[in-house]
Amino acid sequence: QVQLVESGGGLVQAGGSLRLSCAASGLIFGSYDMGWFRQAPGKGREFVAAISWSGFDAYADSLKGRFTISRDNAKNTVYLQMSSLKPEDTGVYYCAAKLRIARSWAEPNYWGRGTQVTVSS
Repeated sequence: QVQLVESGGGLVQAGGSLRLSCAASGLIFGSYDMGWFRQAPGKGREFVAAISWSGFDAYADSLKGRFTISRDNAKNTVYLQMSSLKPEDTGVYYCAAKLRIARSWAEPNYWGRGTQVTVSS
């Protein structure tokens, strides 16, 4: 059974930082690209960042320079380091996994349950 378990969310003041973690189990981690998505209250889920099995990363244009995605293949874990947080970064952050052969993140193979991030002004 595949599980993606996010952790590290919480309440932080604007300008602060958080590091999210996503521990994966039940899959061959190196066969998957990993991604982070978020959903703000009343809005749809949006792409945040992704990282390939080899470490190639990509970001939503609006988040470049503030967020950094990384992965530790030995620990089957992907991270999202978030800095200079803004109130508009508030939302539920989801970890996702897609097979390397899939070209887009339109339909990831697996989702985590999410972790809440709240940024106060």
